[in-house]
Amino acid sequence: MMSYFAHQTAVIDEGCQIGKDTKIWHFCHLMPEAVLGERCILGQNVFIGKGVQVGNGVKIQNNVSLYTGLSCEDDVFIGPSAVFTNVINPRSAVERKEEFKDTLIKKGATIGANATVICGLTIGKYAMVGAGSVVTKSVPDYGLAYGNPARLRGWVSRNGHKLNFGEEDVTQCPETGQRYQRISSLEVICLED
Repeated sequence: MMSYFAHQTAVIDEGCQIGKDTKIWHFCHLMPEAVLGERCILGQNVFIGKGVQVGNGVKIQNNVSLYTGLSCEDDVFIGPSAVFTNVINPRSAVERKEEFKDTLIKKGATIGANATVICGLTIGKYAMVGAGSVVTKSVPDYGLAYGNPARLRGWVSRNGHKLNFGEEDVTQCPETGQRYQRISSLEVICLED
């Protein structure tokens, strides 16, 4: 008996690993060697490429393709129609499968709807990429990045609230009270770790 749910229109190639309580909805396709953790949700028309690693509790909304070279840690949220690449200079007539660049989306990060993430980057833990952004540089832990090209515009808590440091180097999440410290203009840490 399957420990996960897959809609009858989903195509799951032999050799996939799918964790318990994962839900795979209409018209999804999982390639060989794809690994999905427990309690994941794949919305309609999601493609998971060969060897892609997806952690536990990941939510991937409709019309997203995760290509070979991409890894998601636990509790990542990927919004509808987000785009990920795996080659810097693709050409139809030039085979570049040996040039795939790895992309890592770390624990708890959010990728907004219609965002594009260029390959070879890291999206830091609990970072947030705004909808429609084009990410051409890595985003640090807790970073809030948006725009085209996306730029670091601020910081967010684990619960996704904007952190307001002002003149102080320590602030807290308005929802949870967790405290955060600004180490530099490119680094924030959670003091509750």
